[in-house]
Amino acid sequence: MKRIKIKQLFEDAKEQKGITIAGWVRTRRDSKAFSFMEVNDGSGPKNLQVFVENTLENYEQEVKKLSIGCSVSVHGDLVKSPAKGQAFELKAKQITVLGWADPEEYPLQKKETSLEFLREQAYLRPRTNMFSSVFRIRSALAFAIHKFFFERGFFYIHTPIITASDCEGAGQMFKVTTLDLEKLPKKNGKIDFSQDFFGKASYLTVSGQLEGELFATALGDIYTFGPTFRAENSNTARHASEFWMIEPEMAFYELEDNMQLAEDFIKYMIKFLFDNYMDDMEYCDKNIEPGLIERLKQVLNSKFVRLDYTDAIDILMKSGKKFEFPVKWGIDMQAEHERYLTEQHFKGPVIVINYPKEIKAFYMKQNPDGKTVRAMDVLVPGVGEIIGGSQREDNHDKLVARIKEMDMKPEDYWWYLNIRKWGSVPHSGFGLGFERALMYLTGMKNIRDVVPFARTPKNAEF
Repeated sequence: MKRIKIKQLFEDAKEQKGITIAGWVRTRRDSKAFSFMEVNDGSGPKNLQVFVENTLENYEQEVKKLSIGCSVSVHGDLVKSPAKGQAFELKAKQITVLGWADPEEYPLQKKETSLEFLREQAYLRPRTNMFSSVFRIRSALAFAIHKFFFERGFFYIHTPIITASDCEGAGQMFKVTTLDLEKLPKKNGKIDFSQDFFGKASYLTVSGQLEGELFATALGDIYTFGPTFRAENSNTARHASEFWMIEPEMAFYELEDNMQLAEDFIKYMIKFLFDNYMDDMEYCDKNIEPGLIERLKQVLNSKFVRLDYTDAIDILMKSGKKFEFPVKWGIDMQAEHERYLTEQHFKGPVIVINYPKEIKAFYMKQNPDGKTVRAMDVLVPGVGEIIGGSQREDNHDKLVARIKEMDMKPEDYWWYLNIRKWGSVPHSGFGLGFERALMYLTGMKNIRDVVPFARTPKNAEF
């Protein structure tokens, strides 16, 4: 079957004879002499109206029995529509039913269409208007991310999914094992992982950063874009057990270079969607978050403020606002603090730098004051933090001392430490959670609604 995608027909915007489309029925309404159907093939948010005369051979037997969810192919002529609301419609000459959907059983026939209900129907929800737009944007954004880095000479590195290292030092990792869980080998009262497949305790990765740094100190500018995992027992709207991360690492980058790249990156993603997927963005603006496009335009046209953490705390303390989480120097700022800075004080994006070292990871470069590190968090209106990064510690002895301070074992990171011994250079990087970026760019409020099949505590069905 040679078919034309519906999105292409809308882009061509001209009458065409003898064409074939295929898709799923969204609506059907009948009169005495003809029927109107709306068909969508997933290529874009707009349905194509199909005009069907009752003289069609299978009109009574099949066409008038079509309901939401049925799949069809339609052959006919694309003509100008006399009705308001659309420029063209397809005048059917032949309709072939490819698959029926019993309206008594098809879940999307039911009036219940809440997001919670649709999560339970994750295998079908891409057929809805909302989720087809969200997942088209997800696809487009993945492409845009690769395009951004390739245009800047970055190399794409596949870092391991199975690892023996905990990048964050948090310990909330999924173990990977081939051991018989009912007959675990023990040694001195502990599980003997020397008998496991890898000969040591192994986990699903929480980040590709550490391995990414190794390649940055050889190839210059690299990025990773892959799945990461957290065994955190959290059921918030912003947490998932399986998600994707974009993590660039750049040799010879100081913190200032890192900040500029992060700002350029966010703006590039927004502009790419505006230039190429505005129809889906308009759907999100109308049906998910009114004002979304205007909010993103504001970010696109803003110069991101650079703000020292100490100055940020000072602004918050002098704001006169009563926060749920009290403000003092040394706190890890919460979303309410970040949103106050972006939405009320600066009314635009902010990059906060130089955080207290006690609240940041071991690998961040220490400032001369001995109290802070060269960290950065990119904050945007509506969300707060969207990117976290830092200049990495390139001094071997300082990094060893910091690892010991945090009760970690330097021998577990021997390879990571060694690149600080042989040709060490200043280098920086950041991480962007792909799903959190999607939430921000579509207006979706729950991470489960931007993941095709969400993995959360007690949920791995689909």
